[in-house]
Amino acid sequence: MTGRTKQDELIMKRPCESCSMPIETGTYCQYCVTPTGELQSFDERFEKMVGWQQRQKPGLSRADAERDTLAFMAKMPAWKDHPRVVALSVD
Repeated sequence: MTGRTKQDELIMKRPCESCSMPIETGTYCQYCVTPTGELQSFDERFEKMVGWQQRQKPGLSRADAERDTLAFMAKMPAWKDHPRVVALSVD
C-alpha cells in the first residue's frame, strides 16, 4: 500500500489536452487518439463529445449540445486554434 488517497492520485494526473480527462502520461487520453496514437480529427472528436453531452443531459437539443461542445473545446489546448472554434469566438 502506497498510502496515497484517491485525491492524491488525481492531483498527480494531468488533463488530456483534447477533452480534459485525467491522464498519467502523454498529451492525450486513450479516447482522443487513433490506434497509432495520433490525435483524432476535429470532426471525430466533436461528434463524440456532442454525443457525450447528450448522454449526460438527456433533454439537451443537438444544437445546444453542439454549442456547449464548441465552447468547451475553445478552452482545450488541442482545439483552441481550430477554425471552427475560432469562428465561434468571432460571432
